[in-house]
Amino acid sequence: MSTGTALDTRALGRATLARQLLLDRAATPVLDAVAHLGGLQAQEPQEPFTGLWSRLRAFDPATLDDQLTGRSVVRTHLMRRTVHLVTADDALAWRARHDTMLRQRVLGTYRRELDGVDLDELAAAARAVLADGEPRSMTELARALAERWPAPGPRALGEMVIAALVPVAQLPPRGLWRTKAGVRNVPLSSWLGREIAPPSPDGSDPVGQALVRRYLAAFGPAASADLRAWCGLAGLPAAIAAIREELVTFRDERGRQLLDLPDAPRPDPDTPAPVRFLPAFDNAILGYHDRSRIIDDAHRGLSVSGARVVLVDGRVSATWTVDAGTVTVTPLRGLTRAEQTAVTKEGQGLASFLSDNHSDRVRIQV
Repeated sequence: MSTGTALDTRALGRATLARQLLLDRAATPVLDAVAHLGGLQAQEPQEPFTGLWSRLRAFDPATLDDQLTGRSVVRTHLMRRTVHLVTADDALAWRARHDTMLRQRVLGTYRRELDGVDLDELAAAARAVLADGEPRSMTELARALAERWPAPGPRALGEMVIAALVPVAQLPPRGLWRTKAGVRNVPLSSWLGREIAPPSPDGSDPVGQALVRRYLAAFGPAASADLRAWCGLAGLPAAIAAIREELVTFRDERGRQLLDLPDAPRPDPDTPAPVRFLPAFDNAILGYHDRSRIIDDAHRGLSVSGARVVLVDGRVSATWTVDAGTVTVTPLRGLTRAEQTAVTKEGQGLASFLSDNHSDRVRIQV
């Protein structure tokens, strides 16, 4: 189904805000929000808390802590070979579909070091080491394997095993609120008490089709290149083709074809957009190949450098940091007085959240 309608950058931006729960804070339970968003990028362990605070009403970090320790959400390598905070159900359903991509991405970094290593043998040896259930760091696991494979070095061995060959969970206290802890890994299936879903035996791709639908629900309208940028998977054209009759299509200002779910929200482009503070590596930005709907090309590098950003009128307009209870905002453009007031008000809420109500200090640099 095609509408032939062109959507400008502002219309796409408003759609993104609505899908990402950034246009209005949602009353959605935390677990449902994590599922709806398709997970939150989480290599920086504290960042998902800010991401959820900006999206949910009355977000309580203790709820996410309980879900991590209760094993309904999990930290694991998944989309784009990055650590994501995802629901246990999604981790088990999606992991096998990501196996090939994860291997390829690690080999893209360590192909020379791993030349001649039989990856299936390495995976089997790593599983044998981990079979005792003892949580291990990547370095500890690599050392246990280095006697058999001394040449690659511990970093290459560890990255290949932990990020690609053996699905693992990063155990709490890593990722808990205001907690600093190293990464300790155990097999994902043993931690969650359920096996990872195997690939479809008939060659169909129900997981790929589900990923397309889930991505569009949280990020659409979007092009197939945007979908690939989010998940890192190259083999989704067949999945898109299989559900094409379910979808509607649009065009963006560059003429790209955009896919979407027919009943997903596409707000009026003039819908007011509140100020929102986003954490480092937020998927509202990283989940696209063409990020112009939310960030100017001149500032695109901020999205991969770990900068925390402020959305004003739906676009990245400032960066922010926090130190000693004070949120400091550095504008990327001139802010009107009304915008400064709105940034200050939202920043005060963030300062209070991050300091457990001990500070609401905000400073806007000029």
